[in-house]
Amino acid sequence: MLDIKFIRDNKELVAEAAKKKNISFDVEKLVALDDERVKLLAEVESARATQNAANDSITKADAVERENLLTEMRTVKEALAVGEEKLKAIMDEWRTVMLQVPNIPDMSVPDGDDDAANLEYSTWGKVPSFSFTPKDHIELMEGLHMLDLERGAKVSGFRGYFFKGDATLLSLALWRFALDTLVNKGFESMFTPTIVRKEPLLGTGYLPQGEEDLYRTQDGEYFSGTAEVPTMGYYMDETLEHSEMPKKFVSFSPCYRREAGSHGKDTRGVMRLHEFYKVEMVVLCEGTHDESVKYHEEIRENAEELMQALEIPYRVVINCGGDLGLGQVKKYDIEAWVPSEGRYRETHSISYFHDFQTRRFNIKYKDSDGKKRFAHSLNGTALATPRLLISLLENHQRADGSVRVPPALIPYFKKNTLTP
Repeated sequence: MLDIKFIRDNKELVAEAAKKKNISFDVEKLVALDDERVKLLAEVESARATQNAANDSITKADAVERENLLTEMRTVKEALAVGEEKLKAIMDEWRTVMLQVPNIPDMSVPDGDDDAANLEYSTWGKVPSFSFTPKDHIELMEGLHMLDLERGAKVSGFRGYFFKGDATLLSLALWRFALDTLVNKGFESMFTPTIVRKEPLLGTGYLPQGEEDLYRTQDGEYFSGTAEVPTMGYYMDETLEHSEMPKKFVSFSPCYRREAGSHGKDTRGVMRLHEFYKVEMVVLCEGTHDESVKYHEEIRENAEELMQALEIPYRVVINCGGDLGLGQVKKYDIEAWVPSEGRYRETHSISYFHDFQTRRFNIKYKDSDGKKRFAHSLNGTALATPRLLISLLENHQRADGSVRVPPALIPYFKKNTLTP
């Protein structure tokens, strides 16, 4: 959410941001609503002041004067009730439209309509050249007795899966490897709730636009699609001390997404699932652009360090305007090489938001002068499974169907090779 004064003072900038992000948004409609809101608020406050003054006079008046004042106050009270009802309706509409205001992309964000226009930022690792025809992850995992898609679909339906044996242990090893690496870098570890109320989803910007991709409970809560959501809600409506900044979390949780907009995409294997697991970095920092940029680069470097330790070739792209979400100022994607497809596939997203999320959450901190300011927020994937296993297994496969385990994982996995 942007500040309404900023929006009013920068209408053209907001309109350009909506255009760059391919978001339909009418900034003039919001300004007109805000004019009406300010006008009605003034009228209601004036009527309340009149009512309060009259109440004071009534207590001091004689019987005749009191009756006259009471008659006048009935008219004021009726007008106030009408005004308050109008104000409530306008405020409800104003809040709804305010939740649709896009954040302003950074100047370095390239133009473009979708991920095809993302700009390559860097590459790492050598794409493997096999002396044999490489297997895809499904064939590898089934050969290693790690995956059962047929029974997964029987039990869970479309996109259901069972991990077995080494797939289970390898997933646990990856999660612990990522958590340990980031805890050693000063991140505080958390297991977060999966079931969340509406407020954290509104705060992070997944609602109202992303409603169709969320699962809901019978009681109206939601299943979160990322640990970012509950982690950001942790300090909702709180003010942090300056000495506490930055707050850096590495959070783990199961994740749930309906993949409502992905009909027909990646229907085989474990690339796109309804249930998966993520280790997520979340940072709250001081509210300056320089601090946001600094930590954005830091968490990108953290994610790259994990990928390099796993010896997975990858590239980093800067997402174009049309591939940014409502609240993102800038986003990097890390895309891992998938030999069976001969292309890079997205495994990580790393974003910063300025105070877009923290305004919604009302998360503040005291600056060095003791003044309360909204913090800035960032988040980034540290590691997501099962998706990352695709590249891990395919890039390290051997001709006999075995898979080499990168040295960084051996202390956690206790094996250096996966064998059929």
